[in-house]
Amino acid sequence: MLSRRNLLHYSLGAGAAFGMAGLLPAWARSASDGNLGIPSRTGTVFDLNIAEFPVRINGKAGKAVGINGTLPGPLLRFREGDTVTLNVTNALEEDTSVHWHGLLVPFQMDGVPGVTFPGIKPGETFRYQFPVRQNGTYWYHSHSGLQEQLGHYGPIIIEPAETDPVSYDREYVLVLSDWSFTDPHRIYAKLKKNAESLNFQRRTLPDFFRDAADNGFGDALNERAMWGRMRMSPRDLADVGAPTYTYLINGHSTADNFNMVFRPGERVRLRIINASAMSLFNVRIPGLPMTIVQSDGLNVQPIETDEFQMGVAETYDVIVIPEDDQTYAFVAESIDRSGQAVATLGTRPGLRAATPELRPVPLLSMKDMGMSHEEMAGMTGMAAMPAMSGMSGMEHMYHGDMPHQGMGPDPHGPAIQLASVEAPLKKGPGVANIVSTPTSRLDEPGIGLADQPHRTLTYSQLRSLEPNPDTRSPQREIVVHLTSNMERYMWSFDGVKFSEVTESIRFREGERVRLTLINDSMMPHPIHLHGMFFDLVNGGGEHMPRKHTVVVKPAEKLSVDVSAEHVGDWAFHCHLLYHMHAGMMQVVSILPGTQAEGPPDPMPMGHHDMTGMAHGGSK
Repeated sequence: MLSRRNLLHYSLGAGAAFGMAGLLPAWARSASDGNLGIPSRTGTVFDLNIAEFPVRINGKAGKAVGINGTLPGPLLRFREGDTVTLNVTNALEEDTSVHWHGLLVPFQMDGVPGVTFPGIKPGETFRYQFPVRQNGTYWYHSHSGLQEQLGHYGPIIIEPAETDPVSYDREYVLVLSDWSFTDPHRIYAKLKKNAESLNFQRRTLPDFFRDAADNGFGDALNERAMWGRMRMSPRDLADVGAPTYTYLINGHSTADNFNMVFRPGERVRLRIINASAMSLFNVRIPGLPMTIVQSDGLNVQPIETDEFQMGVAETYDVIVIPEDDQTYAFVAESIDRSGQAVATLGTRPGLRAATPELRPVPLLSMKDMGMSHEEMAGMTGMAAMPAMSGMSGMEHMYHGDMPHQGMGPDPHGPAIQLASVEAPLKKGPGVANIVSTPTSRLDEPGIGLADQPHRTLTYSQLRSLEPNPDTRSPQREIVVHLTSNMERYMWSFDGVKFSEVTESIRFREGERVRLTLINDSMMPHPIHLHGMFFDLVNGGGEHMPRKHTVVVKPAEKLSVDVSAEHVGDWAFHCHLLYHMHAGMMQVVSILPGTQAEGPPDPMPMGHHDMTGMAHGGSK
């Protein structure tokens, strides 16, 4: 039976799903039909049908691939401690799958074709069944080909078995996404032919004259020449932006004016999920502070902020307390500021908040290349260096002879000396750059937010609400480089794309491992490891934030500690869909104790044979 509190929680979703809008209080009803939010399903048994269906975005008709005929798919509500059964039927003409992002499930239920199960064939039904071992805000999506870009995703809310430590009067689930009427395979083909073909934020001649006016003609000319020699752009913030993408909130564009209603003084919980294929979002509510209470489904010590950047697949729960009878704009602005999705938070249905203008496009810097001051100083004379001639992309910046083992412990972590393994990197078509001086950037906000006049969230601020369940020091360190040739649109881990990987990364059951990620590219990467959480090494001691996805900034060295608890094969990848599709993916194998005896594996990265393993959609 629904309590009054639960009725408030379910108001938007349940009203759309079951036709109960007339039973809801006036303040809980939406302004118009079709703007009721996400259909909701509650219980322990769920029937989900994956099929193609028509959609209309900004008045234009198209086709989506998703679950139960809605974009996004239905909101699934579980309860911690229950065992849920999800019968997924494939009505497509191609294989499909569902991955339960962030949920701790048996690896056979994780939903990654070629890694944990064969996939769901057309016309077949696959039964997912697993105990619910956690609570919080999560989501689900396809792990087959590029279906995620077509609308195959939806939210999950898991109610806690005990009292929720976060108090609130009402909640809204906000699923952020990027929609395109262009077939995703065509998008990928364009990126492979010309990596900048869908980036419409590149600088123009008028930009040069503005730079010259601000910084002087000589400095502006030298800066342009430097970027030109590198065949890079300081606006390489996103591979795909508007107008290729229309940005959505719960399947609604800004023009739809998605409404959220509140009473002044209420504690409103916003459960925000970045379910996009390629877009990082800057989230803010101008004039209304947000208190972050949960990150990636796990409670954190409350942090009040004005803006934060969300990597693809991250989730944040925030509390807002609008005190006045006024209208607020909820803004999700793409990282390249080519577009945004805006919803309205107001005291009654039908109000529309003023849509803020897009802010100026931020610029990358030499710091984002991981260059030292000496290297930056020498860049102005690069044209005279004979070794530069004939080099493409960033290959001229290769520093392969520089040892990375000597970088020392993470500045935000304990001063421990670990036995570290690191795959040797070689200069080649897929490795155009290796950062010479990777650094910790945990104290910095998301890329492009450093100059904002208001408070912005940094990873260094996050602390788990409860002490970490595993406070052991790591036993060994594995270093993984995020590698690329951006000009050729080649993405990989340690210079090897997934289709060419022959050995998985091997963990031993029960061990504590430090995973250090070094981003040798100029783009931020949201990195996700299935089946377990990262303990982000950020100086939090026993309260390190636990996340299923971490964003690694350009030229950043970021460390996480992992407890290898769940035996099986687990996908490990960048959550930018086209990066993963291009090859930025691996498999982590956790071997049972009987197979893990003996000294640490001497092979680079402790790899487990993968020669017989399918590689899904990676090419």
